[in-house]
Amino acid sequence: MALGPSCWSRLGGRGMTGGCRLFSVSAARGQILDVATLPSRIVPHYQQTKTSSLLSLHWPQPPRNVLLMPKLHAPRVTVKAVEFAKHIYNNYPGLNLVFESHVAKDIHETLPFPIYTADPSDAPTLFAEKIDLVTTMGGDGTILRAASLFSMHNSVPPILSFSMGTLGFLGEWKFGEYKRAWRECYMSGCSVTIEDLGDPHTRAAVAGARAGTQPSDSSDFMPLSGWDDVRGNGQCMGASRTSKILLRNRLRVGIYDSEGRNINEQLLPTTAAEPDLGPPTATNKTNDSPDHLSPYLHAINEVSIDRGSHPHLAIIDIYVNSHFLTEAVADGILISTPTGSTAYSLSAGGSIVHPLVKSLLITPISPRSLSFRPLVLPLHTKVVLKLSKRNRGRELPVSIDGKRRVGVTIGMEVRVEGERLEKGVDGWRGGVPCVIRASSTRGGDGEGIAEDDDSWVGGLNGLLKFNYPFGEPVEEP
Repeated sequence: MALGPSCWSRLGGRGMTGGCRLFSVSAARGQILDVATLPSRIVPHYQQTKTSSLLSLHWPQPPRNVLLMPKLHAPRVTVKAVEFAKHIYNNYPGLNLVFESHVAKDIHETLPFPIYTADPSDAPTLFAEKIDLVTTMGGDGTILRAASLFSMHNSVPPILSFSMGTLGFLGEWKFGEYKRAWRECYMSGCSVTIEDLGDPHTRAAVAGARAGTQPSDSSDFMPLSGWDDVRGNGQCMGASRTSKILLRNRLRVGIYDSEGRNINEQLLPTTAAEPDLGPPTATNKTNDSPDHLSPYLHAINEVSIDRGSHPHLAIIDIYVNSHFLTEAVADGILISTPTGSTAYSLSAGGSIVHPLVKSLLITPISPRSLSFRPLVLPLHTKVVLKLSKRNRGRELPVSIDGKRRVGVTIGMEVRVEGERLEKGVDGWRGGVPCVIRASSTRGGDGEGIAEDDDSWVGGLNGLLKFNYPFGEPVEEP
């Protein structure tokens, strides 16, 4: 059967634009369907607890639309992604598996069930509207790629990450644990007990559900039966097995021309290898839906401005809360998040900051002055970078998380501030919610806060080799 010319040609004739269905030539092979046909996103709730500085993940109903993101150009990881996809599709009814377009094209014939994707130009908007949960298989770069897909939006789905890359400092799970990790995340918060939720509104809803009656003011936390069909489930795992969530702060970034107009829509992907980032869309929408577009771009790691291919040092004026701070003469300037403090900023000599510390960092890249030291500022500090007139008119590149770039000239401004994490009626808004594995330790202080540091401290010691000793290993006492 031949497809009309309106159907998306990027999938080799198996695409969809508008009302065209995506499917393969052979009916025996896996189909590629349009993500636009999927139900709207289920937004989870994040609960604060007295025993942890992290949040608890509570699904109001089972997640349905899952975006799987394997590491690019890694055939071994792709094979594992297919294995993972088959497992969750066969054991968790009602799931719709979504892939980026170029990944879907490569693997759909190996899967005996349909998968979903979107045209790269529509992917950022559709993913924000449809995706309940993101699963990454790769290194820190894959997590960064996942966060970048939602860089134009105020709300990001939870990210469950499997470390299969080069470093994996942000990756929480080994792939060999995928069955347990997925089960805990997918079923997190189902059958929440009344003792774990102290809100009177929730207590009334749960009590009514247990009595078999529907309360007049229903609650999103009412235990639902959607998890009962999970193979081998028996019963929900309960609140004691709730997944922990670390909300990683992002930066809000705006690029402005010499007349003060926002030109974020002019930013382009830094490489054609990641086509699903899509072009930024200028908008001033301010509605309260969880997936609405933001007039800012967001960065989970850093914003950088550097001298590029020019032989001379960059000269950049830095303003903090409208006050002139300094004229930086350096290879460039980084403004980083605590998450990004172990990325480019670390290589440039910046401080290592715990991800729960609400802050942003200013780090010079190879400054001319030895007294120009890295700074750690409050999260809501407003930082403006301007090119000094002494740059002699040359254009300098600005990069956001290494994923989008634009050239700035004299008179233009790069405005950066920390994204606010706000708790509203519909739950927490802002940040990148990352699923954190349970701590292996049971010590800590009286409230158990120390348990939250386990994976971060382990990453510093095991992966970054923090303060690694020289010479012979020291004997343990």
